[in-house]
Amino acid sequence: MLFSSFSFLFFYLPAVLAGNILLPLRARLPFLFAASLLFYGWGEPGTVILMAVSILANYALTLAMASCPRRKKALLALSIGLQLAILGYFKYAGLIVPGFQVALPVGISFYTFQAIGYTIDVYRQEIPADRSLLRYGTFITLFPQLIAGPIERYGDIQPQLEKPALSWQNFTCGTRLFVIGLSKKLLLANAAGQLWEALKDSPGRNGCLGNWAALIAFSFQIYFDFSGYSDMARGLGWMLGIRFRENFLYPYTARSVTDFWRRWHVTLSGWFRDYVYIPLGGNRRGLPRQMVNILIVWGLTGLWHGASWNFVVWGLYYAGLLILEKLFLLKLYARLPKGVAWLSRPMTLALVLVGWALFAFTDFAAMRAFLAGLASGQLLSPVAGGLAKAFLPLFAVCALASVPWRFRLPRLAEDLLLSALFLLCVAALVSQGYNPFLYFRF
Repeated sequence: MLFSSFSFLFFYLPAVLAGNILLPLRARLPFLFAASLLFYGWGEPGTVILMAVSILANYALTLAMASCPRRKKALLALSIGLQLAILGYFKYAGLIVPGFQVALPVGISFYTFQAIGYTIDVYRQEIPADRSLLRYGTFITLFPQLIAGPIERYGDIQPQLEKPALSWQNFTCGTRLFVIGLSKKLLLANAAGQLWEALKDSPGRNGCLGNWAALIAFSFQIYFDFSGYSDMARGLGWMLGIRFRENFLYPYTARSVTDFWRRWHVTLSGWFRDYVYIPLGGNRRGLPRQMVNILIVWGLTGLWHGASWNFVVWGLYYAGLLILEKLFLLKLYARLPKGVAWLSRPMTLALVLVGWALFAFTDFAAMRAFLAGLASGQLLSPVAGGLAKAFLPLFAVCALASVPWRFRLPRLAEDLLLSALFLLCVAALVSQGYNPFLYFRF
């Protein structure tokens, strides 16, 4: 649908960066808006029309809120209702009407949430309604993070659109971060995905350890795929003089499920906290109401990820875990003796891994078979054992890349390493062909 990774990397991206740097300040915003629309509509021009309707409607309704304060609650409901109706038709019509199929515009879940967040912030008078259609349109269509986030807030991005912090230092830092993200996707996520694809459909033949190895491979695949995209988006933004929020904070080092969701997809968790959980009452109305709020938020979080009931089950699974932590698990972790306090990490990781099994299978029969295979009587089949053994070096690299390191390489050594990784990525682009990011389907 979009540019192939190869053509995007070597033709589109340099042209956009050069144009953004060389053009005078007053021309950069229109250029960036046009470049973002070109990027989004390259494969399917019709998606640009849908996005334009969303932008124009939301822009007009937020301005109307500012000029008609007595009607702003009704205008807020109209704006949010329109955005959710568009999202619901394209994403959930097939779930409501079996057999009905409609092409899902790429990134619609992400830019819809940004548009709703902007509307609510205007309603709350946290930011003024922007009278510049060009500036608001650029915020929604900003190509580095348009497809899969991070989900940004207008108050953070608007000043940077006006005066992007262009500098050689920001450009070089952005380039390094982009290469790191590209390496995560092409060298780690895609490779881990090969083991997952090889084993996921044969849980009865893999053995217990083989199925756990497959699930670990999927956990690495989805983490490095999505955090890789986020790093690439942040790197591109940095090159353009715009700082996006960090979306992943080493989630597999979490000490609890609560801690995991403070580290995984940070901007989505923050969106649901600020625009759903807190308006519902959060934890201010007693424990029973808080439990209900958690169930609502995580049911919606699961549904946001896709038009399949397994995502709702996945969301409610996390709601249950978070409720248990609120009730007693967090207190239990806090009381663990220092010598065994580290046990909270593998316990949390095991729960997260089981959650990924719920996330990965849209077919419930296949999900049940795989979950049963995690506790099957056979320890490890020869075929699965041979595959897992071949992937052990990759697992070691993925594990090391999933944790923070306190030491830093000298700048020259770091640049040489990143240059080598970039060359490996180019080779992978040529050999692997088209391999889209997992979160493009959300």
